[in-house]
Amino acid sequence: MNHATTTVTYTTQPCAKKLEGNFRVPGDKSISHRAIMLGALAEGITEIRGFLQGEDSLNTLRCFRAMGVEITDPVDGYVRVAGVGLYGLRSPKKPLYVGNSGTSMRLMAGILAGQSFDSVLEGDKSLARRPMRRVIDPLNQMGAIIESAEGGRSPLTIRGGNALNAIDYLLPMASAQVKSCVLLAGLYAKGRTCVTEPAPTRDHTERMLSGFGYEVERKGSTACVQGGGRLAARKIDVPADISSAAFFMVAASIAPAAEITLEHVGMNPTRIGVIEILKAMGADMTVFNSREVGGEPVADIRVKSARLRGIEIPEALVPLAIDEFPALFVAAACAEGRTVLTGAEELRVKESDRIAVMADGLQKLGIEATPTVDGMIIEGQGAQALPFGMAEIWSQGDHRIAMAFAVAGLRASGTITIHNCEFVETSFPGFAELFRRCGGGLQDVAGPVVGGAT
Repeated sequence: MNHATTTVTYTTQPCAKKLEGNFRVPGDKSISHRAIMLGALAEGITEIRGFLQGEDSLNTLRCFRAMGVEITDPVDGYVRVAGVGLYGLRSPKKPLYVGNSGTSMRLMAGILAGQSFDSVLEGDKSLARRPMRRVIDPLNQMGAIIESAEGGRSPLTIRGGNALNAIDYLLPMASAQVKSCVLLAGLYAKGRTCVTEPAPTRDHTERMLSGFGYEVERKGSTACVQGGGRLAARKIDVPADISSAAFFMVAASIAPAAEITLEHVGMNPTRIGVIEILKAMGADMTVFNSREVGGEPVADIRVKSARLRGIEIPEALVPLAIDEFPALFVAAACAEGRTVLTGAEELRVKESDRIAVMADGLQKLGIEATPTVDGMIIEGQGAQALPFGMAEIWSQGDHRIAMAFAVAGLRASGTITIHNCEFVETSFPGFAELFRRCGGGLQDVAGPVVGGAT
């Protein structure tokens, strides 16, 4: 299925003026997904503010509408969800399309495994290449029947009417999506479902379940839920997405004489790896005005230009920054000395193989970037005024790759042309406009689909 109607190409120019401004990036995508899902399963009206109006989150919204949930169209980030309760979803008339969103597919698989009706989850060509066996296996252990394409890929056909039994599941890899899938299936299971993770991952599902009044027992690296409870509607204020803010953190760190303030940024302790890594590299960052909103910590972050240095990234921080590495690779290229990343094999099964695609692009820009099985070695060019050359980059339809190379354009000696940037709208609607507004030289040009857009 091809839902793209245009392609978008970015062209960058070196920073012509000071990068500056106070602004708030769009709402957190992970929290926006979960707010729609749990709001739909709750009893009563859930009001959501700060909802991310990107294509991924909107696809989640459309899926629950297709299952009979009344959800208003988002207006300036405000959405109203009339919850139907855990057992009030209705059989969809056609496959549920989640586009490019692995979060939607994996979390919804857990919810749909507990329904009385059959359902089909499908996505775009990129999502069809991503591994779904990691959620199929634990759901099968719970008693679900799920059919998939070859190799455990999507589309997924989930057979309804199967009683689920609780399990104690040890995650084979650190994955918030798999953890969340099993916990959501546990809402429908007989008994107490527990998930133990090998390293900390984002805990938005556990926090939001608690916020909706569903008890979650958390002890060390294990989270447990008892099946058969109820969710009560609530009001949610979605923090600004730290993954989106990361591109501006790196931009302000590498651009000359820059100073920006990012407002109302989500500071969930399972998500702040990017801040810890940038600070270790010497970034000039100040976190202030810390507060809690709806169970999630938020703060404002001031970032100024800095001389970055290469580091060996601690493996303990990798799961806490897994989505921010495309931006961090650009920071490493501008740092003084070598940066080494290990323990990040998960990057190879994101919207693209982010290790391979980023290494290829950095090499085209003149950076010595060596991909490894589970990471990358980057020789930073810190002392060089303009470390990046000019090149033509293919983002492989990966929104974070596209934005990362847009940031690299701030320190390039010439134009960087970045193709297939249309999927930036999935996570950061209005990115190019905001980037220009705070001083970055970036043009975005839309054109017709050229064979094979996914």
